Amino acid sequence: MAIKHAQPSPAETQIPTRARYWVIVFAITLAILAYIDRVAISMAAPEMMRDLGFDKVQMGWVFSAFAIAYALFEIPGGWLGDKMGPRKVLMRIVLWWSAFTALTGVVRSYSALLVVRFLFGAGEAGCFPNLTKSFTTWLPADERVRAQGFMWTFARLGGAFTPPLVAWVFLFTDWRTAFVIFGALGVLWAVPFYVWFRDNPRDHKSVNAAELALLKDAEHMASGHGNVPWRRLLTSRTVWLLWVQYFCLSFPWYFFITWLPTYLQEGRHLDRATASKYAILPLFFGGLGSFVCGLISGPLARAIGSVSLARKLLATAGFLGAALLLVVCINTADPLYAMVAMGFASFFNDLVMPGAWGACMDVGGRYAGTLSGSMNMMGNMAGFVAPSLGGYILRETGNDWNVFLYVMAGVYLVGTLSWPLIDPVTPIDQDE
Repeated sequence: MAIKHAQPSPAETQIPTRARYWVIVFAITLAILAYIDRVAISMAAPEMMRDLGFDKVQMGWVFSAFAIAYALFEIPGGWLGDKMGPRKVLMRIVLWWSAFTALTGVVRSYSALLVVRFLFGAGEAGCFPNLTKSFTTWLPADERVRAQGFMWTFARLGGAFTPPLVAWVFLFTDWRTAFVIFGALGVLWAVPFYVWFRDNPRDHKSVNAAELALLKDAEHMASGHGNVPWRRLLTSRTVWLLWVQYFCLSFPWYFFITWLPTYLQEGRHLDRATASKYAILPLFFGGLGSFVCGLISGPLARAIGSVSLARKLLATAGFLGAALLLVVCINTADPLYAMVAMGFASFFNDLVMPGAWGACMDVGGRYAGTLSGSMNMMGNMAGFVAPSLGGYILRETGNDWNVFLYVMAGVYLVGTLSWPLIDPVTPIDQDE
């Protein structure tokens, strides 16, 4: 009797396609665009205050108007990604925020600027939660944190080179036209993304059976999960601590994309051209921190036998190192060396980033969009508090920038205490 041998499946014989890496490319380019549009106002702030006739406290509220809107619309944006899928949501998000980036250059009054920046923040909310949602669907588990590291690296680099980019644009035009130019860039991203992307890789013609075998959770993680287990989310210690640590991470970081150019010109007495070059350092070093974390998190987890412990070690070291290096910056007289110290503080800051977003993917599971949206909401609540509080600190202390920086270092220390108590790997819906 002849023995029949089972024929190997296509998934076993094919070489996996690499369509999933285009998702990372789209995420990286959108992250760069998001940070260009977000950071441009920090470089334009001195001219805007002069032309529109308002002071630092009012400028702090302009910075904060973006952040509070971004925070308030994070959970709805992430939830919509879980419910509808990131394809439709990201298309709407990018077109909305691009329109209000352009309208920033049209405003003629302080009140109009507050409204436009609030609506800009509402539009940009949900961007990173929906990119995170796309990673949970399109990437195997062992590639997700590395992808987060790459995405945040380029996000930071986009922000890092925005000050000299804006300074260069200012050589040819004014701040109003610059915002219109930056707003137009969003359309160039949104159309190709919508044409190429699919919420479920099974629906994409470029994905073969072998690549689908790597993405065996795609059906489970794709859109259609709007029934979020809110009770579990709101009663989870890990979720609350993820919120706390991200508030602490974002509070000092918002200084880098709002007040930093003004600090360099007033606190360190640099001209605008030199300030724009020095302002590169914190976001550039931050990008390196995200990149390094993305590279070493996997090998570190394998070396010590625990993904959870690896994330805790990197995040705790990141917070503590950032706090100490901010203190070094404050006590360094030379502006260049001080900014190098601040740059390394940002490097340690971003050692936390990929692990925090990786925790949202693992803990959130099919609800990763909602959980990451809630975490980013808390980060942007810090973005609401920090710039406006900074304006008041500067007014009440006679422009003593060091007081502001010491407050940021103290916030980093709170984040240091949070991570040892977080479980960054156990899903909230593990029993469903």
